[in-house]
Amino acid sequence: MAARIFYQEDCNLAALEGQKIAIIGYGSQGHAHALNLKESGCD
Repeated sequence: MAARIFYQEDCNLAALEGQKIAIIGYGSQGHAHALNLKESGCD
């Protein structure tokens, strides 16, 4: 089975607008994931 790759245009950030997002259980990469979401305009 081939991996499916998602790009920025594949997602709808409006679905997350006004929502709080928490990164839980991602070890050392959690901080990087949180920064990526923050830079994308998520809270």
